[in-house]
Amino acid sequence: MGALHTPEFWVAVGFLILMALLIRPALRAGTAALDGRAERISTSLDDARALYEEAQHVLAEYQRKQRDAARDVDDIVAHARIQAERMTKESEEKFADAIARREQQATDKIAQAEADAIVAVRNAAVDIAIAATRRILTEKMSESEHTALIDQAIGELSIHLH
Repeated sequence: MGALHTPEFWVAVGFLILMALLIRPALRAGTAALDGRAERISTSLDDARALYEEAQHVLAEYQRKQRDAARDVDDIVAHARIQAERMTKESEEKFADAIARREQQATDKIAQAEADAIVAVRNAAVDIAIAATRRILTEKMSESEHTALIDQAIGELSIHLH
């Protein structure tokens, strides 16, 4: 019991009381600071979750838009292929028609040239025959035979013209 009367004992008791008085507010302040920090962390986590969910929603929306765009692109490509095939077919048909028209025109021109050649040959033959006949008639026939032949031709002319 002698220890209660020593100054070291009372200094130690005073020190413990001082520490108890100082530690309690420090613990409260530390606890409050830790609680505040925990609250900020919790709020940050909630915000992060909300941002994550929003990001997931935006990602899903863009993936849907990407799928829709890919589908639209596929539709456009398919439509373009159909158009290209149709245009190719039409071009081939037009080309075949143009070739057929050109062939027909060439055939018509050849036929016309043949007909013109036949007419030219006939006309030349007639001209040659007339010239030969005139020559024969002028060299071989007398004046009276000429007159008789002309009279006969004039008489037959009315039969041939009606």
